[in-house]
Amino acid sequence: MSGRVIIIGAGEAGVAAALELRARGHEGPITLLGAEIHPPYERPPLSKAFLTDASLEAPPAISGSGGLGAAGIALHLGCAVRRIERAERQVILADGTALPYDFLLLATGARARRLKLPGAETVPLHELRHLDDAQKLRGILKPHARLGIIGAGFIGLELAASGRALGCEVVVFELAPRILARAVPEELANLLAQRHAREGVEVLTGVSVASLSQDSDGWRVTLGDGRAFTFDHLIAGVGAEPDTALAAAAGLALDNGIAVDARLATADPAIFAAGDCCSFPHARYGGRRIRLESWRHATAQGRHAASSIMGATEPFAALPWFWSDQYDLHLQICGLNFDSAHLARRGTPEEGLILFDLDGAGRLIAASGLGTIGQIGRDMRIAEMLVERATIHDPAVLADKARPLKALLKA
Repeated sequence: MSGRVIIIGAGEAGVAAALELRARGHEGPITLLGAEIHPPYERPPLSKAFLTDASLEAPPAISGSGGLGAAGIALHLGCAVRRIERAERQVILADGTALPYDFLLLATGARARRLKLPGAETVPLHELRHLDDAQKLRGILKPHARLGIIGAGFIGLELAASGRALGCEVVVFELAPRILARAVPEELANLLAQRHAREGVEVLTGVSVASLSQDSDGWRVTLGDGRAFTFDHLIAGVGAEPDTALAAAAGLALDNGIAVDARLATADPAIFAAGDCCSFPHARYGGRRIRLESWRHATAQGRHAASSIMGATEPFAALPWFWSDQYDLHLQICGLNFDSAHLARRGTPEEGLILFDLDGAGRLIAASGLGTIGQIGRDMRIAEMLVERATIHDPAVLADKARPLKALLKA
């Protein structure tokens, strides 16, 4: 294959797709367009190690990205795309340059969701999505700094943990009745909330932020019940939205992201999408359309999109997988518990706890673990393989720590 491929987005999905195209024998020009000025880098450390370890000059480079040049892949950084012209099969850059393509991959990722409440446009709100954001946060996370975080999702809680590690005074505000309500089983979320409390983080759940404003001592957060708190710095951690602006302007269908089919192709046969920016029908879940925000899935979808561009017809069916590090606790989730009917508990909060979700037929559909990496890492690797197989298991066997999970792989 020798057609011209343009990839918009130089993150995990875009880099993986470019390298996979070459690995599969694509001989034509491959152009990778990155909006940021920084070479491709890993995002997960931005809320963790990059903030707390001053010796780190930059987050790690994306695996394999150092070989883009050797593979003949043209990487353009600080390159903004103005629009896509589908009829002409070309993209127009901000400077007016037109780049023709035979195939186009949108790997535009997601952007931080903006707060919509009185004062949000005038009060300086920090967010975390890019390296530039993390570098700004490095400058404010200092001992005794009063830090207000709006949102108790992964980013908000990881920043709370990093802030405490650096000596900040931290308060987290969450509208939902509990933290991590959309992603994490309640029992594990409660254990994380208890750990944050022991570390000195005040987590307020079930509260609405009514307004933001300035007072004589800093930046004020006023709640719906009238309570007010003053901080030196405010962070908005209320989730992310798929970056679909280019796709929308080009007339591509949207559905919680750029709508693609199981091959990650849009309705335009020349355009594909991968990573945080797209939603797709997942074969493992009866074709239910989902969107995944995970560096592992961005990489996997980038590679899959490359194979589809090369003519492969297999659906993307990788097992959903997520993780978070907060303090010394490691949270890991594999699979989605849409159809959970039974729960098996393995271990304890003190020694590491893993929850197994089984459907009505006793088929293992998801697993969630919380503990140190040493406590749960090995069993969660095995749990992932078991969930991948989606076979029927006895909940009592899954819960029995005297019986190694590894033995179930041979069953």
